[in-house]
Amino acid sequence: MALLITDQCINCDVCEAECPNEAISQGPEVFQIDPGRCTECVGHYERSQCIEVCPIDCILVDPDHQETREELQAKYERLIG
Repeated sequence: MALLITDQCINCDVCEAECPNEAISQGPEVFQIDPGRCTECVGHYERSQCIEVCPIDCILVDPDHQETREELQAKYERLIG
């Protein structure tokens, strides 16, 4: 599953630098996560780093982009080439 930043985001930008896949960027109003690049840190870390550093807990699993751990691992492998 990809992750999603809710509109409760305060634009602190802490999460952007933590993403090993560069999936987080500034959106029109709040930061956003590119579901094509988000692996929930599978392949890099045991836990999603953006969730770990978010001071207000506004990063959730995106219900529109559900993937298994195996699919996330395959995505990670495609991204690193």
